[in-house]
Amino acid sequence: GVFAHLEMLEAQAHEAAVKQEETEQQEEKIARLKARVEELRVQRDELQAKVDLQEKLQLGKEGVVSNPAQASTRDVLGWKIKSLKSMLHIFYLTGISGKLTKRGVCFCISTAYEGTYMDSYHLDLLIKPQVEIHRHSVPVFIPLEQLAKKYLQTDIRRFLSVLSDHLNAYVGRRYQADQLQEHFSDQIEGTLQRNSLCNLLVFNYKVSSKSKTFLFNVRLRYGDLCCSLPTEVIVSSTSDAPTSLAELAAAHSELFRRVALHKAFCCKPGLQHPEP
Repeated sequence: GVFAHLEMLEAQAHEAAVKQEETEQQEEKIARLKARVEELRVQRDELQAKVDLQEKLQLGKEGVVSNPAQASTRDVLGWKIKSLKSMLHIFYLTGISGKLTKRGVCFCISTAYEGTYMDSYHLDLLIKPQVEIHRHSVPVFIPLEQLAKKYLQTDIRRFLSVLSDHLNAYVGRRYQADQLQEHFSDQIEGTLQRNSLCNLLVFNYKVSSKSKTFLFNVRLRYGDLCCSLPTEVIVSSTSDAPTSLAELAAAHSELFRRVALHKAFCCKPGLQHPEP
């Protein structure tokens, strides 16, 4: 009996040591990734500063005035093309790439969530005295027209950056909903309802209390279309649920605000598989 107990203790100690080593390796990996992200941000800022300075110097050399209406069409067009070439180098670090075409430039915006590559969207711009969108693969529910009206003629960099934020937030919300349906379908009652933009999600899920199963109804609204976390969360229980579940619903509501949907489902207190 003593030897068996010692073997059990040794096995537990070994298992604990392995888990500790894995945790330390994971922490080191996260620290390296954070350092790399910070390094890339610094490089991006330095490149942008250099490009801005180069544009100012180029404007001074060529005598291009700040008001495009006072410059020749040819000079303005040449300045825009040079600016686009500079932007291609900067955006490469932020998931946006592009190449010059005969009539302008074609951008590719790559999206990702939690380090996983999702989709790529293309945007073909014509460079004329007025920059305009020739064709694109951006979903119709992304406010492309409003963004173009606000930024395209005055600040292309800002236009692409905000558009990228919209697309990445959209694929993030979609990914969370897909993960919820794929991995927690046994806890979802009925169908998860969502609109095309995935900025409104409604569903019911099961909770257990005192050997009984009740339903919580959830309504998530994402008021900030550049964010993958909800701005409004409503979690309510059915009329037959005990009043003690009100506190649990409030805790779940707060969790949904701070944590990605599928991750919140892994750690919500009181969320258990219903008993048979």
